[in-house]
Amino acid sequence: MVDTATMDALDATRAKDRDRDRDTVQDRPSRRNRLRGKANQPWWFALPALAVFGVFFLLPNLLNFVYPFTDWSAFHSQIGFVGLSNFSTILHDGSMARDIRITLEYAVLVAVFQNGFGLALALLLERDTRFNRFFRAVFFLPVLISALAVGYIFRALLAQDGALNSVLSSLAGHHVDTPWLGSTTWTLVVVTLIHGWKWMGLAMLIYLAGLKSMPGDVLEAARIDGAGWWRTFWSVRFPLLAPAVTFNVTTALIGSMNTFDIVQATTGGGPGGETEVFNIYMFRIFGQGLYAQASAMSLVLFLIVVVLAVPVIVGLRRRENNQ
Repeated sequence: MVDTATMDALDATRAKDRDRDRDTVQDRPSRRNRLRGKANQPWWFALPALAVFGVFFLLPNLLNFVYPFTDWSAFHSQIGFVGLSNFSTILHDGSMARDIRITLEYAVLVAVFQNGFGLALALLLERDTRFNRFFRAVFFLPVLISALAVGYIFRALLAQDGALNSVLSSLAGHHVDTPWLGSTTWTLVVVTLIHGWKWMGLAMLIYLAGLKSMPGDVLEAARIDGAGWWRTFWSVRFPLLAPAVTFNVTTALIGSMNTFDIVQATTGGGPGGETEVFNIYMFRIFGQGLYAQASAMSLVLFLIVVVLAVPVIVGLRRRENNQ
């Protein structure tokens, strides 16, 4: 009798399981439909963002490949096609070759200073102490400040009657009026130092992330082998930072080759055009009403950045793979 009751209970349990499975199978289409409806909704919400992206970003960039081949300027009421005339004009302008050279020098110096400062700060503030966390935030603050504001602040500090010369005068005991932003010898270096200072916090964070992600067993093996701090850094830690170096060097080069705000705020391209990077030159031509020529210059700058950036990125990536 007990066996019969047990069998009846088992049969009832199996029947309930079959009913539940059947209900689950029947519910699957409705659930699938609900999920499909949820998946389709985000596309409708994205339409305003896509419209803004198309009007204010995609369309201007596409037109930048059209206007260089026209006579668009403040002196024509209509826009006509002129072929390669604008490129011929700017190529025969003596200022263009000089400004490209200055832009390349600026980019290399910024890459050196920005990465040098960032790596040094990352090594100094690597340990997770309250002191280090505070100063990580302090050194990252310039990244959040407007580049124009940074340029105007340093312009006031480095003026001949500015704060820096006043401090130097007090320390030296006589009047110092060094033209930090008025020398044809070192002004470019000074401006690149300002640029590197502004963005060193970002490089610091990237290098800190690389340092924190290093495998501890590799570093422990180096210590067991008797390697000192410098030997461990140069032979073990620095090669493992190759992805961080690739990112920081690439962003520094591309960003500095497209610089405008810091140079405009500090020197405006002076003295004597010694800091006139390509975007300052383009801005000057655009201000003269020669819009098509300025667009042609922007296209030339785009091609220069692509031609120079691609080999650098490929070389750095190859270095990563060889580590």
